[in-house]
Amino acid sequence: MVTTKDKTDTKRLPMMPIRDVVIFPFMMTPFVVGRESSVRALEEALLGDKKIFLATQHDASIDEPRPDEIYSVGTVANIVQSLKQPDGNIKVLVEGVERGKIISVSEEEGYFRAVVKTTSFKVEQGSHLDALTSRVTNLFEQYVKLSQNLNYETMIAAIRVDDPGKLADTVGANLQLTIEEKQELLEIFEPIDRLTRVAELLDIEIEKLNVDRTIQGRVKRQMERAQKEYYLNEKIKAIQKELGRGEKSEYDELKKKIEAAGMTKDAFDKAMAELKRLEAMPPMSAESTVSRNYLDWLLAVPWKKKTKEIRDLRYARQILESDHYGLEKIKERILEFLSVRRLVQNPKGSILCFVGPPGVGKTSLGMSIAKATGRKFVRLSLGGVRDEAEIRGHRRTYIGALPGQLIQMMKKAGTKNPVIMLDEIDKMSMDFRGDPSAALLEVLDPEQNFAFADHYLDVEYDLSQVFFIATANVLHTIPPALQDRMEVIRLSGYTELEKLQIAKQFLVTKQKKDTGVTDEQVEFLDEGLQSLIQSYTREAGVRNLEREIGNLCRKVARKVVDAQSAATEEPLPESGEPVEVIEEEAAPAEEAPKKGKKKAKKEELPLVAIEKVVVNRPTVTELLGPARFRDMDLDKQNEIGATTGLAWTEVGGSILTTEATVMEGRGKLTTTGKLGDVMQESAQAAMSYVRSRAQYLGLPKDFYRHLDIHVHVPEGAIPKDGPSAGITIATSICSALTGIPVRCDIAMTGEITVRGRVLPIGGLKEKLLAAHRQGIFEIVLPRENEKDLVDVPENIRKDMKLDFVFSMDEVLKVALERELVALPLAPTATAADLVERRAEDNLTH
Repeated sequence: MVTTKDKTDTKRLPMMPIRDVVIFPFMMTPFVVGRESSVRALEEALLGDKKIFLATQHDASIDEPRPDEIYSVGTVANIVQSLKQPDGNIKVLVEGVERGKIISVSEEEGYFRAVVKTTSFKVEQGSHLDALTSRVTNLFEQYVKLSQNLNYETMIAAIRVDDPGKLADTVGANLQLTIEEKQELLEIFEPIDRLTRVAELLDIEIEKLNVDRTIQGRVKRQMERAQKEYYLNEKIKAIQKELGRGEKSEYDELKKKIEAAGMTKDAFDKAMAELKRLEAMPPMSAESTVSRNYLDWLLAVPWKKKTKEIRDLRYARQILESDHYGLEKIKERILEFLSVRRLVQNPKGSILCFVGPPGVGKTSLGMSIAKATGRKFVRLSLGGVRDEAEIRGHRRTYIGALPGQLIQMMKKAGTKNPVIMLDEIDKMSMDFRGDPSAALLEVLDPEQNFAFADHYLDVEYDLSQVFFIATANVLHTIPPALQDRMEVIRLSGYTELEKLQIAKQFLVTKQKKDTGVTDEQVEFLDEGLQSLIQSYTREAGVRNLEREIGNLCRKVARKVVDAQSAATEEPLPESGEPVEVIEEEAAPAEEAPKKGKKKAKKEELPLVAIEKVVVNRPTVTELLGPARFRDMDLDKQNEIGATTGLAWTEVGGSILTTEATVMEGRGKLTTTGKLGDVMQESAQAAMSYVRSRAQYLGLPKDFYRHLDIHVHVPEGAIPKDGPSAGITIATSICSALTGIPVRCDIAMTGEITVRGRVLPIGGLKEKLLAAHRQGIFEIVLPRENEKDLVDVPENIRKDMKLDFVFSMDEVLKVALERELVALPLAPTATAADLVERRAEDNLTH
């Protein structure tokens, strides 16, 4: 089989770019011409020999393509018919003649004119050509039988041709191919190659149609079953309608709810699509339940409902003052927030984080904020949460999937601008299921939370109008990125005076109401409340104090009930005999008592006057027993090597005594008392300072070679750590080495460097409160902490003498009983000589 070029010709024709269609030779195609340039090219062709060159453009969306945006191979066509329409467009019918390739393109009078090269081929007959033609014909017959879009008789008649090129073009024009595949076929000029490619395409398309036919058979069977169920359901609905039940369709009700919910466009589209899916499902299918639950959740969360916000500062101040005593900084921040909302129409949501010890009122303060602003309040406890899905929810592919806790809280609140309290945010953890703190990064970022994505809802939900308040006891367990998104407000512990006022104004009244006792039955004196605060509770907050007040009220209630019971003469029921207590209002008059049971009517006990219980110190001891806590026994006289330090704990400040002693040895420093790594390093730094200042302290340069020093912090079962005990340890070591006692009426806190610098510390307020509580009124503090005194209550500052120091030398001048004096020692003096000489010096003083 041989194919040879028969003739090559060059023609100059008007060119029209066409879109979304490839025109083959021997193909009759109608289309509408609307572009001005295409209309001019058509008119030019009609004025001539009615021949036009049609080439498909690469991108159908371009209205005025350039020559390089048009395929270079197209079809020379005859214009068979043209009809101008009223709107100016021209409907045209063309017949492809031959394929051609663009040599050059020029623009003339608003249209393209192309120089086109056409080539005709001569094919010699042979057995291979016959076999290929027969194969293409048979394949096309199969294709037409499988396809539902082609008329069998017409197509079979169209392919009864002897020319292989015409056969390939006719078949290719009627295949359901993409524009790119048809253009590829058009660009094959050689007839045999084109016919071979058509055979390959027919194989692929027949395979596709067979697959489609199989799928359609399955779908048809499923549709028949679904139609049967639909028919039966419609019949049931018709029967129910005749019986007067369910006149409105459940789906219509859901549609109305979706339209009235005020969803975002994305959520609305998703809900409507899900509703359509639900309508097409059998009602009893499992998938139908999943879709219905999803729609219920979309409708349950608030999309547009808001509570009217109260922006009256006087009302807010009144609420905060009536609910909480003290906490001035927090109250000021809340009033600032309300002021901003009053001036700005659409302010961003605020994210606050209250950090403080347990019982100082963090959670109740959040409730007061909601009350002061008129918002709904919901609380989400994050303690122990370790699964990211708790925040973002589960995807609907899981059985029993639910939205995250935030969306559930929004549903519970019922408005889109509630106060959400994220309680115990420092107690979250992480495991293989994810890190919930990372999921909270989006929630607590005002720049992102307007488009919060819950995995279950799978639509964006606006959290920007929510007032988030987080609470924590410590900050170091919260990731830094999460801390950065919150405004941290610290709540330190209450002073004894503040606790006394809180108890008088809030706790006593609340516990009297909870236990049912009256003012005539119990009276709390200030000395009794102070006894509870000092001897029965040891905390920064007031939670245990409230518990103890409740304990006292319950004991008074017991006395009242015992007195009332003694005043009644009603006999007690016999042992083992059942007694049925019936409320008088609930028992019908005509109902006979049940046989075998004795009925006793519930009656109120008579009011019996008892002697008022006055709660003072002796009464507290009598009712609650011996004191549970005692103040640390501070030294009543100055001691060598014993220094009083101040420490911070999660429940407030405390007093720590640091002891040091010297003995003969080889220069070993021992630390005991369950000290942490940082505290042990502070002891090393203190020792290095002492060695570097040996001459100033009146010590031999090599004193450490012959002495062992033991530093101990009592209460050894309690772990201790932190750098703020540095100057305390250094003072104890200096006192033990020099033999000069440390003043017992002074306490100190500060970090030390090896050069003797005193660095600032944290928790100043709590430490000063602890010293004041223990009756220590002179404190040594780092000079850089002077600015932090603004947080200390004024009455505490007035009672105390505060010595601000810059170096360890200044600490020793204040803390030691007397000034350091260098003792004359021989160069060969031993550690024993040093101890003996110091003892003599102390006797002298």
